[in-house]
Amino acid sequence: MTVSHPSGVSILDFGSQYTQLIARKIREAGVYCEVFPGNAPLDTIMSIRPSALVLSGGPGSVYDEASPRPVPGVLDSHLPILGICYGMQLLALHDGGTVEGGSGREYGPAVLDPVPGSALLLGVGSGLTAWMSHGDHVTALPPGYSVSATTSSIPIAAMENHSRRRYCVQFHPEVAHTVSGAQILSNFLFSLCGILPDWNMAAYRHEAVEMIRAEAGPEGRVILGLSGGVDSSVVAALLHEALPGRFTPIFVDTGLLRKGERESVEETFRGHFGMDLVCVDASSRFIGALDGVTDPERKRKIIGRVFIEVFEEAAGRVGGVTHLAQGTLYPDVIESVSFKGPSATIKSHHNVGGLPERMKLGLIEPLRELFKDEVRNLGRELGLPENILGRHPFPGPGLAVRIPGPITREDLDLLREVDAVFIDHLVREGLYDSIWQAFAVLLPVRTVGVMGDRRTYERVVALRAVTSMDGMTADWFRMEPERMAAISSEIVNKVRGVGRVVYDISSKPPATIEWE
Repeated sequence: MTVSHPSGVSILDFGSQYTQLIARKIREAGVYCEVFPGNAPLDTIMSIRPSALVLSGGPGSVYDEASPRPVPGVLDSHLPILGICYGMQLLALHDGGTVEGGSGREYGPAVLDPVPGSALLLGVGSGLTAWMSHGDHVTALPPGYSVSATTSSIPIAAMENHSRRRYCVQFHPEVAHTVSGAQILSNFLFSLCGILPDWNMAAYRHEAVEMIRAEAGPEGRVILGLSGGVDSSVVAALLHEALPGRFTPIFVDTGLLRKGERESVEETFRGHFGMDLVCVDASSRFIGALDGVTDPERKRKIIGRVFIEVFEEAAGRVGGVTHLAQGTLYPDVIESVSFKGPSATIKSHHNVGGLPERMKLGLIEPLRELFKDEVRNLGRELGLPENILGRHPFPGPGLAVRIPGPITREDLDLLREVDAVFIDHLVREGLYDSIWQAFAVLLPVRTVGVMGDRRTYERVVALRAVTSMDGMTADWFRMEPERMAAISSEIVNKVRGVGRVVYDISSKPPATIEWE
């Protein structure tokens, strides 16, 4: 699915760690945008018919031979251009200015003073904090440019050529540390480019439905691996609206799910939406395949292999299937086409990777242009309940990676009960939505305890709760001791077989969010 959007922005990625933030901030302002590699062909960059270009920052110096360069024609475009950090230096060199390399590195906050009359910084007060992250900086303006802002260490912290609609900042307006960064981006998008803020999920819903119908064709039949998570649930609701009678979601009960997961999926998608939901109970097959396996990577591979086998068999019973839908999101797409190259791969057992080719199916990915928060907003447009849209991430291999060591049905049942008590407590006390992810881990450890007058020798569980923006980094959730004590007491009293509860205070990095 490709969007052609004449009120949009093409962002050229030169390797900045903040490129996704630029895209998110522009989308939040109501403007459609896409990210392209900094050296992408000109016709690719122009494929969405953009109204403006943004050149991202990057870790390199414009004087390094290996540093990225846009293809000929990009910097000669008649479209408005915003150059950020490395993008500013590229424009400065191209337009005849001077860039000094490497002698004055600056990282962190700086006090920015806008120059009166700057079109880009109109309405932005003096003495604001701006976030710097650069080695090179512009020392002489290109012809036709004027200084837009200064700092105590950089005389040219921003510059502009208003007649050519070229605007450059040495700092990063997209990060939260830059005060009035959103105002600067809004000035560029609306005042200087004249773009209309018409990007919203109501419009995208209509657009996505039409594109799904076009891709499936008049006779196409689509299947989806429905997990009950946010992404696959939104895809299911979209497909149900676009292709009534020609869409079948398939839910595989692996036996590795949380308590009540299958019942919740059936109630929502079969009961509320009236979908032709196929539920496959393959729990014995998965648990049998995992018997005696302790290595986490082997667990994942076994679960992925069995899932594909079960899904393929279920799809074969549907009949007439022409397409497979997946919940690929825009961050996955950005990572795969970034100038830096792919740094992440979509887990095959979660997104049923390999099946389109194996089953000779077309692929439909209706969320591949959306960020996670946009997916949730689209779900609200489609009428999905908040308990699905607001749920915490859950790993594709399920509880198998939350039981270090071998997997047994008894341990899965025990962990399910503990996890349910923990999550129910967080929901009941209004803490769930303040946490990115919370779960319990069943440890392969028994400890001595005392219950009443009886000595016990029972299991240990670890509770994990973290805060995060995107899961790339995470910090442990600061839970009050009284709260932890209440949760521990509730688990030990309600779940037979657990004698001790511990709380994980590790951050990512150095730890990961999941234990395996």
